[in-house]
Amino acid sequence: MTTAATATSGRDLPHPAREEIRLESVLHALSDPMRLQIVRELAAGGEELSCSDFVLPVTKSTTTHHFRVLRESGVIRQVYRGTAKMNGLRTEDLDALFPGLLDRVLEAATRQVGRLVP
Repeated sequence: MTTAATATSGRDLPHPAREEIRLESVLHALSDPMRLQIVRELAAGGEELSCSDFVLPVTKSTTTHHFRVLRESGVIRQVYRGTAKMNGLRTEDLDALFPGLLDRVLEAATRQVGRLVP
C-alpha cells in the first residue's frame, strides 16, 4: 500500500494519502467547534493561511493539537513555507471521496452561527 503518511524529512509533515482518508476521521475532525472554525476560515479565504493567521480562544498547544487532528484526518494539508506552517483545505480530495460533504458541513455551520448569535 502506498502511503503519504510517512514524513521524508524533519520539515515534512505526515498526511494520509487520498485513498487512506476515512469518513469517520473526517467527521470526528469536523465535530469540534474550534476545528470547524479553522475549516470555515480556510474555506472563506480560499487560500492557504499560516497558523498565526488564526486567533482561537485556546492555548497554543491546544491549537497545535487541533491542526494535527485536521491534518491527520485528511481535512487539511500543512506545508512549511520558510518558517511559516501554511494550511490549506484538501477540498479536491474530500470532494472526490465524499462529494458535497464539505460544502454541506460549511453551510450547516454558517446557519448554526446565524441561529446562535443574537
